[in-house]
Amino acid sequence: MAIGQFMSEQITGISSMATRLVLAELVKEYERLSGRRVVIESVGGVAAARRVQDGEPFDIVVLAADAIDQLAAAGQIDPAGQVDLARSSVAIAVAAGAPRPEIGTEAAVRDAILAARSIGYSTGPSGSHLSRLFERWGIAETIAPRIVQAPPGVPVGALVACGKVELGFQQLSELMHLPGIDVIGSLPPEIQVITVFSAAVCTASEQHEAAEELISFLASPQADSVKLRHGMEPAGGDSK
Repeated sequence: MAIGQFMSEQITGISSMATRLVLAELVKEYERLSGRRVVIESVGGVAAARRVQDGEPFDIVVLAADAIDQLAAAGQIDPAGQVDLARSSVAIAVAAGAPRPEIGTEAAVRDAILAARSIGYSTGPSGSHLSRLFERWGIAETIAPRIVQAPPGVPVGALVACGKVELGFQQLSELMHLPGIDVIGSLPPEIQVITVFSAAVCTASEQHEAAEELISFLASPQADSVKLRHGMEPAGGDSK
């Protein structure tokens, strides 16, 4: 792909924590190729969406596709430029060296959760999925006293590593590089949920062309190996 000419203005963006490491690596490569400076702030997804909703002057936003859809409905992003970047699955972690429960089937995961002293998940898409799953299984009330929801921006794996959570659930990309934990596998297919992360140009941006060019790079085949290395699958760069 053609990378544009040097621009003195930096491109700014905001994302959820799930794509933090992927974006950090890709932005470094984009800066090398383009000569542009890019600054992406990664925070909790709810906080990121709220800040874009409040009109903070970011050029791009990278969030779960449903959150991007909500920002489009509110007029905060250009829906014509919304591009899917990556797909991410939910994984399970225990403290490094701790016993690994069986998680190969839906029933096994349910049993592991019922047996765990504490269960951790995030405020993001994976946490919402787990909450619905607990309700469907009829165990939500039983395990409620043992649920530890990580504060926005705090990795579930950090709570697992320090002993506050025995069994942690979060996007694989957010668990796989953390010290002090063992990722024991992904949710089995029958209860897995895939979150699509999308990028879009914010209507507050004053440099739409540069922002679109950055997003094109993030969605290009050049970015695929980085996504895979961080536990995500390329989404093919599909526009909405």
